[in-house]
This record gives sequence, C-alpha cells and structure tokens, in this order.
Amino acid sequence: MKKTLSIFFLILLLVGCSSNASPENNEKNTGNENQTDNNANGKNDETKQQKNQEQTESKMDEYQPNPQVTDDRSLQKVGQTFTDQKGEAALKAIKNVNKTYEVGSVELTIREMKLIHLRPDYGMIDYFHVLTHDEEFDFVKVFVEIKNKSSEKVNFAPIALLETNTGETFDWQKDIYLEELNGEIEGNGTKFGNLGFIVNATGNHAHKEGRNESDHKEAKDIKWIEITTSNVFDKDQKKISEAQKIRIDF
Repeated sequence: MKKTLSIFFLILLLVGCSSNASPENNEKNTGNENQTDNNANGKNDETKQQKNQEQTESKMDEYQPNPQVTDDRSLQKVGQTFTDQKGEAALKAIKNVNKTYEVGSVELTIREMKLIHLRPDYGMIDYFHVLTHDEEFDFVKVFVEIKNKSSEKVNFAPIALLETNTGETFDWQKDIYLEELNGEIEGNGTKFGNLGFIVNATGNHAHKEGRNESDHKEAKDIKWIEITTSNVFDKDQKKISEAQKIRIDF
C-alpha cells in the first residue's frame, strides 16, 4: 500500500512539474519571437535609413554646384566651414529630412535642410544686393527632388511661400539659387536641387508680421520653417491638385 501511494505521489509530482514547465517554455518562446520581431524591425529601420542616405548621396553626387552660391555639400556637422571662389560658408544647423510628400501627381522629396552663414566673395556681393545690403548673412536652404508621376506635363513650384518661426515670410522670387526647380515638369520627369532664402538680414525685403525694419538687425534663432507648395496645374494651366503646407523642425 505504501509503495502504491509513493508511486501515486511521484506521478502527481511529475505531472505538476510538467505543467509548470510549459508556461516557462511558452514565455521563452514568446520572448524569443518578440526579440526576433524587434530585431527584424530594427534591421528594417536601419535598411530604410541606409537606403535614404544612399539616395541622398547619389543625388548630391549628381548635383552640379551653383554658379553663385558656395558649395555646401561637405558641411555635415555644425561648425564646419567651406571656402571656394564664391565665398565662405559655415554650417549653423542641419536636419536630414528624407521625407516624401504627395501633391497630386507630383512626388516631392525633401532630403535635407540647413542653416548656413555665408560670407560671399567680394565679386559676388552685387548678386545678393537685390535681396540684402549685408555683406554676410544667414540663409535657410533645402535640397529637394521632384518627380512627376503622370505621363502628362504639369506645372509646380516646390516652395511658393516659406515662413520661419521668427515671423519672416518669403515667396518663390526670393530664392537665391535660381536652379529652375519651379515651372514645367515633363511627364515622368524629375528635377532636383537647392532652394535658399536669406533670413535675419537688413533690407532683405521679407515681410515680417508686426515688426519694423530695425528688428531685422537682431538675429533670431531659426527653429523651424513652414513650406507652402504651389498648386499643381496641367499643361493648360488648369488646377488639378491643391497646394500643401509642410513644416520642418531643426
């Protein structure tokens, strides 16, 4: 009888251990699955970031330096400077954006945004005098890619209006790069390049809400910009898509 009871209790003990072990195994399996998912998601994010970086570098390599504005492609860390025959540029802020926005049939990708202090060469000062009387100044620039996904020609401007957190606003005519990014885009065509706007400058002809000319002399920190694209028009100048507002923070 005692032997029978001993065997019975042994069986109960083994069954109990077995039932207790199952949840632990399940937890381990679940934990492993979660870890695998997290690792996969992490790798996907890294792959996406790497792909965006490669695309940015590819377009940057294809980009031909602007004839009026100092080439800033080597400026990737705040405080770096670069000098060429057009002047000296110092990087004050940078944001790698790499975001794509759909504006009707137009795909607008903003690759990066920079705040740069520029000291133009003496021979280039007259070029900027239309926009400012300062001999050195800050400007905000964005590098964009534009793709027309339709087979028909369209008209589009990536920046019809730009506003900063300091209250300054600029229309497309204040762009210092003039790289013909506004206007017609052929069917399935692409464009890429820079647009830039002088900020915090005296006599820069920007409209500043509730402020007078003397306020321009005090430099303000640029913390964000808001871009308003143009509408999208077809070849007959008929509006086919509404403009978009895009805010980018440094």
